[in-house]
Amino acid sequence: MNTPSLFTLFRVQTRVIGALLIRELHTRFGRENLGYLWIVGEPILFCAGVAIVWTAIRPAHEHGFPTTAIVITGYVPLTMWRHCLSRAINAFSANGSLLFHRQVTPLDLILSRVILEVMGALIAGLLVAVGAIMLGFMKPPVDYGLVYLGLFYHALFCLGTALLVAPLSERSELLEKMVSIVSYLSIPLSGAFSMVDWISPHYRWILLLSPSVNNIEMERAGQFGYAAHAHFDLVYDTWATAILILLGLSLTLRVRRHILVQ
Repeated sequence: MNTPSLFTLFRVQTRVIGALLIRELHTRFGRENLGYLWIVGEPILFCAGVAIVWTAIRPAHEHGFPTTAIVITGYVPLTMWRHCLSRAINAFSANGSLLFHRQVTPLDLILSRVILEVMGALIAGLLVAVGAIMLGFMKPPVDYGLVYLGLFYHALFCLGTALLVAPLSERSELLEKMVSIVSYLSIPLSGAFSMVDWISPHYRWILLLSPSVNNIEMERAGQFGYAAHAHFDLVYDTWATAILILLGLSLTLRVRRHILVQ
């Protein structure tokens, strides 16, 4: 019996993830009203709504930077992370019957959900940012490379946390209930609405322990350039995100015996 090549296995899993993406879209949004467009429409409503409210009630500039730009560059990654986190809870129980198919793995289920949320948040963020630039509330990024790098690292961070939360939520009902509370309480430590440079030097190290803060600081360094005085450690960010993903993979690949199919 011939053993399938690595490329063949990769193609099979790519097709599986593609099928799961379509199934997820159809299950969540259906074909009525806006249908699949809601995957972008929902994050747009969140991001645009928060940006409009903050622009209206806050000064036009915070520490010399446009308030709208600060909110958009912070809230888009925050939305991406919170949505990935919420979709990871009970992801296996909700789709456990699919695991009877030999080609479908728990990793495929998480990857499909994370890809969907990341792409939705990125497209929504792009549309909101383009609208803000056209209306004159923010300027185009100074360094697109740093913006893309920060968003790429943040997508990996979202994947790592989803890989951790999904299997742990199958083992503990308490964690399942606590995730939404923790995601709210962690907003001040996410770096979404403030920059590390605005904090007292004695406490900056606390914020920089979070990969999310490093990612958003990287993104803002690309948006504002050297004037932002952004603080981030790419080496630490790489190691922290890699460890997070590896721990999540270890738990996800061993989660089958804990899945309770409803």
